[in-house]
Amino acid sequence: MSKRRILVAEDEASIREFVVINLQSRQYEVEQASNGAEAWELFQANEDNFDLALLDIMMPEMDGLELARRIRLQNKRMGIIFLSAKSQEMDKVQGLLSGADDYITKPFSPSELMARVESVLRRVAPHAQKPEVVLTSGAFRLDLRGRSLRRANERIELTNIELQMMELFLQHCGQTLSRRDILCAIWGEEGVNDLKIVDVNIRRLRMKIEENPSTPRLIVTVWGVGYKWVE
Repeated sequence: MSKRRILVAEDEASIREFVVINLQSRQYEVEQASNGAEAWELFQANEDNFDLALLDIMMPEMDGLELARRIRLQNKRMGIIFLSAKSQEMDKVQGLLSGADDYITKPFSPSELMARVESVLRRVAPHAQKPEVVLTSGAFRLDLRGRSLRRANERIELTNIELQMMELFLQHCGQTLSRRDILCAIWGEEGVNDLKIVDVNIRRLRMKIEENPSTPRLIVTVWGVGYKWVE
């Protein structure tokens, strides 16, 4: 099996070196950039070969938010984790809405870094061994092997996180799932421990599948508990 390839974009040399050394110690292949523009060039030259990108938010020439937005326009499957000194809730929300899978606040330990990296990489692993199963609900058809969602004849482009959320909801139609249930099922017990990441990704998914995301009829909120898929 080929090594997993990771793009690291961080303008602070000491932090970039810390991240790269830890990734290489786990046998990952790493490409590194000191600013967003340089990282974008590396991505364009190696788009199909990267499994994950670790992006600092505040970078010169192109910030991490814009870089993540551009990556997501071309690659829905690649994992994205933000590295940032910002810990305010709105910064996390903005980062996740731009297409990131996770968010790590500086400073972070090697163990936290690797736990988050490995958690995201498990979700973007090749799906060749997935069973040939199709989940349906109304006009929606989720092909687990092909990792695709269709509404009637329309294909809806989703990220890995959004696909996993759809799979979870369609497997539990009509059942209320707590935010903690969703967090553990998708990010894992050892992954992120911030329930806000669930709410932000629900918002992203609603924007793609609901006719009116502000008054959702498919993924409904069960106040004080979590969310439920309604057929």
